[in-house]
Amino acid sequence: MVTRTATEEAWSIAASVPDPEVPVLTIEDLGVLRAVRVDGAAVHVDITPTYSGCPAMDTIRDDVVLALTAAGYSPVDVSLVLSPAWTTDWMSDAGKQKLERFGIAPPTGRAAVGAGPIRLALSVRCPQCGSLDTREVSRFGSTSCKALYECRACLEPFDHFKVH
Repeated sequence: MVTRTATEEAWSIAASVPDPEVPVLTIEDLGVLRAVRVDGAAVHVDITPTYSGCPAMDTIRDDVVLALTAAGYSPVDVSLVLSPAWTTDWMSDAGKQKLERFGIAPPTGRAAVGAGPIRLALSVRCPQCGSLDTREVSRFGSTSCKALYECRACLEPFDHFKVH
């Protein structure tokens, strides 16, 4: 029989908290959950916002505290960690698949870090019909981490989770 450590158990509980803006994703899928440390019954959790000033972080913090407290951990401390900055590279492949099934085009490619080649904007695949004949309607969609696109093939609007 394999038993999990207290840290693995606390991580699992925190990892199951859904993102309030895209509830099909957990904070682990999104890559926002960065660290969990357990000291007796106390737990310390680090989370990193997708954007500085992200309005969902207060809700995420409260939901993590509630989930861990309900599991018997106390006190629960959640810290916002701003460095290193969050990147879409931290999103799990499972999370990107969930986004697509939910009708949001997932980020593709790797985030540009530091100096290097100039990134070219490539077509964004429509999550409804799969067409690459799409256009950006607005740089900001339903949340600041997404852009609003329109598919020219099926004429459906959709959000695209921007590479960041």
